[in-house]
Formats: sequence, structure tokens, C-alpha cells
Amino acid sequence: MARQLGPRLFCDLTQSWSDVGGGVRTYLLHKRRHILEQTPHSHLMIIPGTRDEVIEEKRAITVTVASRHVPGSPHYRLMLRNGAVRSALERFQPDLIECQDAYNLPWAAIAHRKRHPDAALIAAYMTDFPTVYVERPFSKVIGSAAASICGRICYSYCGALYRRFDATFALSENGGAAKLRSLGIDNVDVVPLGVEVGEFGPWRRDPSLRCQLGLRDEQPLLIYVGRLDGEKKPDVVVEAFRRLPEGLGARLVLLGEGPLRADIAALGDERIVMPGYVKSRGELARWLASADIYASGMADETFGVSIIEAQASGLPVVGVAAGAMIDRVSRQTGRLGPVDDAEAMAANIMAVLCSDRMAMAAAARAHALQFSWDSSMEALFARVYPSAFERRRQGQVVLSGSAALAA
Repeated sequence: MARQLGPRLFCDLTQSWSDVGGGVRTYLLHKRRHILEQTPHSHLMIIPGTRDEVIEEKRAITVTVASRHVPGSPHYRLMLRNGAVRSALERFQPDLIECQDAYNLPWAAIAHRKRHPDAALIAAYMTDFPTVYVERPFSKVIGSAAASICGRICYSYCGALYRRFDATFALSENGGAAKLRSLGIDNVDVVPLGVEVGEFGPWRRDPSLRCQLGLRDEQPLLIYVGRLDGEKKPDVVVEAFRRLPEGLGARLVLLGEGPLRADIAALGDERIVMPGYVKSRGELARWLASADIYASGMADETFGVSIIEAQASGLPVVGVAAGAMIDRVSRQTGRLGPVDDAEAMAANIMAVLCSDRMAMAAAARAHALQFSWDSSMEALFARVYPSAFERRRQGQVVLSGSAALAA
């Protein structure tokens, strides 16, 4: 750690909490473990839950705020009670507040900082929401031109919001950082998430699993991992798969659940297997290592955990040239094509199948091994957080000087 901080209370404030998993939850639990095991600091999490509750366990504090489920989502909740959030912040008065959302919660943190000017504010850009939740879905209803205007309004909102923070970080350059800088936000860093790459590897390949699918060694198995919904675009992967020559004898495995599952099942394609959501990391590693290509149509990845896990398993990746995919997949590790273009994806799958897949597998695994939670925490605690504290201190010095001159 480049610079030690005195004992402080670090707070994470998020809507994006699920009891069954998810990228933000994984990130926060790793951060808590790092704080408790590697630093003298304390950690406060303010998250949505079934009831109002405060659990204090020495240096670990968890505040849950009773919140309703997100419509259509059994695992996520809308934490809209800013008054309860501000009460928790007032009670514990953290030295630093990190927000992983861009909706109502950052404004609770900003309001708290008005009462406590020493508190540093960090924004984590976990989701490219103006594109994912506004522009792309709106374009299907009001047309691309009007949806583009709505998206630009949301990005303007992002700029106005994040310029109030002492530091902002994205999970990749093309998955957020470059876009944020274009909005005039000057203190933007890149902090990739960590991935438990040690759990994944080619040695987990299981011939018996492939045999259960009726596959011979020469028959390719494609795999996708993630929610089966419009945002993740598994339908594009399915369409690309169905364009492949039948003579390949290929199979496609979709690991996950979601609203598109019924539509895909209705195709009646026996070559497509949907085992559902796989909870066990070991089982996920076995599925990935037993496949030959990882395919994804997701255009708005901010980091791409599933991509890294697939690469750690020795899989070339066929994806789209957008978001964090640009940072994760090169010509040495796979192929990228246009968004929503199943024909191009099918052609890229064939190109990978005709390439030196052993070389691609080795390059993919080498790329994945650079991502660790240790390096992520080092970036936060040695670079991002000290920078935010320094910026806050300098701001306070300027304010104090202005007050003195006014007097």
C-alpha cells in the first residue's frame, strides 16, 4: 500500500444488493474482508433489505433499510427512503461514502456532506445506465432518434451528478471511464474488479459432462453465462448459434434464468441446453472448462466478470465491439463484431473454430490472470481513496481561506 491512512470509517451505499449474488455484492464483500483483515479501518454497508436493522460486529457495521422489490426482479430491491439512509449516515458519520448507484442515493450522500464537509464522496460507475436502461429500451418504443435524446439527457445528468464527487471510478476504460471523462468529469480512475481466477481453469474440463450432452470430441460446445433477459442479449447468441452449419454438430449451453428462457425453450431446438442458474462456483467452472467457445451479445458490459471467468477457463470469446468487451477481447483471444448482428457473430464463431484455438486459449488465460482482488483493493486504498481525501482537504482549505477573506 503506497500510502497509509489513519483508522477511518468507510461506507458503501448501494441499491444493487442481492442476497443470492451479483457483481456489486461480491465486490462489497471482498472490500469488507480486505478492510477487516488488511487495514485498521472499519466498514459500514447501507443496503436494502426486508426490514430496518442495524448489525454491529466490531469494525463491521451493516444497516439494512426496509425496501420493496424491484418490479419483475425477485432478488433486488428499491431503496427509496433517503430519510432512513441519511439517519444512518448521521448516526455513524463515515469518513468516506462510496455510491454504486446514480439514482436517489447519491443525493442522500451529497446532503449528508453538506452537514459534514469533511466526508469524502466516491462514485463507482458500475452500470452504464443511460444506454442500458434508457436509450436502448426506449429506442424500441419511441424510435432511435428520440431515444438518443433521452440518453443524452441522462448522460448530462451523470455529468452534473458526478462532478459533485471527490473521485469517480469506472471498471474499464471503454466500459465507462472514457465516457465519464467526455462529460467533463476530471477525476476519473479505472479500478477493475477482481475475479477468483484460481477457481477456473482448463483442468476442470469434464469429458463425462460433454458425454451427457451427446458430444464427441470434435463437436464444439458454445456456452453463455448470465441472465436470460433483453439487457444481456442471449437471444442474439441463440440466433447466431442457429445460423451455424448443422454439420458441425454444435451444442449451446445457456447458464442462467430470466424472462427470455420461455421464448428460447419455445424454439424447440434440442441442441440448446438450459440447466438454469448454477450456484456452485465449482460447477460453473466445470461447465466453462468443458466448453470450447464463450459467446455473449451484451453490448454494455462495464467490466465483464463472466468474460474473465471464461478466459480463465481457457475459452476464446466471441462478443460485440462495445463497452468493456473492447478492453477484454483482442484478436489473440477471440473475435468481436457489431452489436445485435447475429450473422456477424455466427461468422466470428466459425472464424474462431477455424483458428488456432490452443493459442487463443493460452492467450485468454494469460489475460485473465491479471485480475485479482488484491490489485483492485490496492487501487482503491492506495490511489482512489487517498486522492479523494486530498481533494476534500484542498477544498476545505479553499473554503476556509475564502471565509477568512470575507471576514
